[in-house]
Amino acid sequence: MKITRKSMFTGKVRTKDLPVSEKQIKQWESGNYHVQEVFKNLSPDDREFILTGVTPEEWENAFS
Repeated sequence: MKITRKSMFTGKVRTKDLPVSEKQIKQWESGNYHVQEVFKNLSPDDREFILTGVTPEEWENAFS
């Protein structure tokens, strides 16, 4: 599923094709579950992208 997010660091809008379902998205958006619970199949970097739109490169640039 294509997920589009705006980076909280740079404001850039990016889209990633991630192996998630509409059901997972709705479950997470309900606010009753943590991103780690719903998207166990994703890497921490991909979960961060869903949460904040931030890429690993942006984290590295911000905190290197």
